[in-house]
Amino acid sequence: MSQPDAQSWLDDLPAAFHTYLNGRRLDEVECIVPDLNGMSRGKAMPLSKFSPDSPVFLPISIFYQTITGQDVEMDIENQWAESDMALVPDMSTAMAVPWAKQPALQIIHDLQDLQGNPIACAPRNVLKRVIALYAEKGWKPIVAPELEFYLTKPNIDPNEPIEPPVGRSGRSGTSLQSYSMTAIDEYGPVIDTIYEYAEAAGLHIDSVIQEDGAGQVEFNLTHGDPLWLADQVFYFKRIIKEAALKNGMFATFMAKPMRDQPGSAMHVHQSVVDIDSGRNIFSDDDGNATDLFRYFIGGTQKHMREVMPFIAPNVNSYRRFESEANSSAPTNIGWGYDNRATGLRVPNSGAQDRRLENRVIGVDANPYLAIAASLICGYLGMINRVEPDAPAESELDEEQEARSYIPMTFDEALRIFEGAEEIHQALGEGFCQLYAAVKSEEMRLFHREISPWERQHLLLNV
Repeated sequence: MSQPDAQSWLDDLPAAFHTYLNGRRLDEVECIVPDLNGMSRGKAMPLSKFSPDSPVFLPISIFYQTITGQDVEMDIENQWAESDMALVPDMSTAMAVPWAKQPALQIIHDLQDLQGNPIACAPRNVLKRVIALYAEKGWKPIVAPELEFYLTKPNIDPNEPIEPPVGRSGRSGTSLQSYSMTAIDEYGPVIDTIYEYAEAAGLHIDSVIQEDGAGQVEFNLTHGDPLWLADQVFYFKRIIKEAALKNGMFATFMAKPMRDQPGSAMHVHQSVVDIDSGRNIFSDDDGNATDLFRYFIGGTQKHMREVMPFIAPNVNSYRRFESEANSSAPTNIGWGYDNRATGLRVPNSGAQDRRLENRVIGVDANPYLAIAASLICGYLGMINRVEPDAPAESELDEEQEARSYIPMTFDEALRIFEGAEEIHQALGEGFCQLYAAVKSEEMRLFHREISPWERQHLLLNV
C-alpha cells in the first residue's frame, strides 16, 4: 500500500489523533485484540504494511492460553485451535499510542473466521452477542464504569510484598485517605501523565478521586454504549500502566494487591433505554420504577453467583471479599437504595437516570466479559420476570446474608458456573466451556505453588 493511499484513510481519523500527530509522519500501526484476561495481543507493523481493507491473521489458539501462558487442551467438537483468525479493524476505535517514541496508531480489531463469521470465543464478540439480545427486544443498555487501581513502588521481586509508592513528599503512603485532595496531589505527576495520554488518545475522564487505600485511585468514565465503554476501559488500563512506568511506579489492576489495604473494584452503573424513543425503560411516565427495573434487579440477584468467574476471574479476586482489615467490598448480592452495604445499589437519581450499580465486579476483570455477564443477568431477569428480594435498608441481617451470599473462593465459583445452563446458552456454550477450561487450569496451577506463608510457618514448625 502506498503512502498516498494510506493518507486517504488517515484523513478520516479523529481530530485528537491529528492534534497528537502534529504534522509528524505516522510510523507504526498496532493491530490489537483483547484476550480472555482483557490484555492486548496482536501485531505491530509499519504504516506502509497496513490497510483497513486488508485483514491480518492470528492463530485462534491465543484464546487457549492461561494467564501464565500455558496452553489448554480442549475436546470440543469443531475445535478452532488449529485455524487462523482474521483481524478486521474497527476504525472507530483508532487512536494514538501516546507513550510510543515515534508516532503510532492503535486499533482494536474484530475477529472472524476465514468465512467471515464472528469468532465466538472473542470477548468483544461475546459482548456484542449480549447487546444484540437487547436489540431484539428494542432495548439498548447503557453503562458507566468506575475504575479503581493502585499505584505502587516497582515490585521487581514477586516474592516480596507490594508496597505503596513514594509521592512528591518523599514519603510512602500507608494510611487510609479516602477522597483526600492532598493524597491525589501526592501523585500529581502520574495523574497529569494519565490526563495527557488520555487527551492525546481522544478519551475523556469524568472525575478522579483518591480511594480508601494507600496509593489507590479511582477514575470514573462517562456513561454510554457498553461496547465503547469496554473499549475505553481496555485502552485506559494500557494508558494508566504506561503513565505509571513513565513516573517510576507500577500501576496494578489486581483485585487485592496488598493484604492490609482495600481491594479494587470496577463498579458498573447500568440502565436500559428504548431504542426508538430513548426513554429509560426503568422509569414510567410518572417517574416511578417499572416492573422491568424490578425484574432486572431480580435477574441480577438470581444469576450473579453463576457469572462470578467473569466478574471475579482470578484466584486473587476473592481476597477482595474478605471481611477483615479495611475491606469495603460487598460480600452479598443484596440490593438497596443508596446502600453501599449491598452488592447491588440503586443510586439517588432522576427518573431518566434510574440505574443499578453492580459493586461486586473486580477491576481485574476483562471489561468486555464483565459487562456482558452483568448485563445478561439483568436481561434474563426481564425476560423471565424474576422478582428480587426486598431492598435492604442498612446492613444485611444473618438471614439476608445467607440468602444472598457470593462464592468466597474461585473453586466454588467455577463449580457454580459449570451448572449455569441459561448463562451458557446466552453467552454461547462453546465459549463457556473454553473459558471454564482455561480458568480451571489456572486454578490447578495456583494450587501447585508453595506460598511464602507456607514456607514461613510450616517449614520448621510441623
